[in-house]
Amino acid sequence: MSVQQAPQSRVFVELVPWADRGRENYLLSGGETLPGLRRPLSSAQTQTATREVHVSGTAEVSATPDRAQVVVQMSSTKEAAAEAKKSVCRRLDYITQTLQQQGVQSENVTVTKDFQRVENAYHMEAEVCITFTEFGKMQNICNFLVEKLDSSVVISQPQFYHTPGSIENLRRQACVVAVENAWRKAQEVCNLVGQTLGKPLLIKEEEMKEWEGQIDDHQSSRLSGSLTVQQKIKSATIHAASKVFITFEVKGREKKKKHI
Repeated sequence: MSVQQAPQSRVFVELVPWADRGRENYLLSGGETLPGLRRPLSSAQTQTATREVHVSGTAEVSATPDRAQVVVQMSSTKEAAAEAKKSVCRRLDYITQTLQQQGVQSENVTVTKDFQRVENAYHMEAEVCITFTEFGKMQNICNFLVEKLDSSVVISQPQFYHTPGSIENLRRQACVVAVENAWRKAQEVCNLVGQTLGKPLLIKEEEMKEWEGQIDDHQSSRLSGSLTVQQKIKSATIHAASKVFITFEVKGREKKKKHI
């Protein structure tokens, strides 16, 4: 007894744009559909489907510190209170006058004083905290004070840092440059395949990283006392890296009309 073979069925599948995958249907013979694929698009729908190019862009920027702080300390211990005050105030006045002559603004200078009785004597301390925006001027003033006041004052090593506004500007700059790099990449790709780059449909910053300096923590702590000013500036330099993802619309190039 022979077995009759069932008639073969045909399956029709059409590739559709990526953006329409969620609404696709799978068309079987007999009119049944399965979720996950889509019925074939008409020619008019196919022509209006958005064509896209997806690109990523990265950028790394850096900024040196824009502020430095130096602390000048002086002290005196005398049996008479007036003598202790006079010794410190004389040096203090000399330092403040020097700063004024060098163009350091008063809002960048903070003076603190401490006077106390120590056993049978009087002890006075003064501290001048100076914030510099010009590092060359800072070095000149510190060298001058060391030369004129010698060991009667103690000048700290400069501490370099960034203002909050400069760090935020650095983050924005990294993101903007990454977007620009992604746009250039998409532009070159479209030119290569004979298409025109359209407007951006999606811009997303996927990653933002920051780090300070190029000296590891162990080496920095070991050499902190022997670093030069330029090495300190390099160590305090902040780097920022941004990675973005952008989707652009792609348009076909318009054909030039021939003039008769």
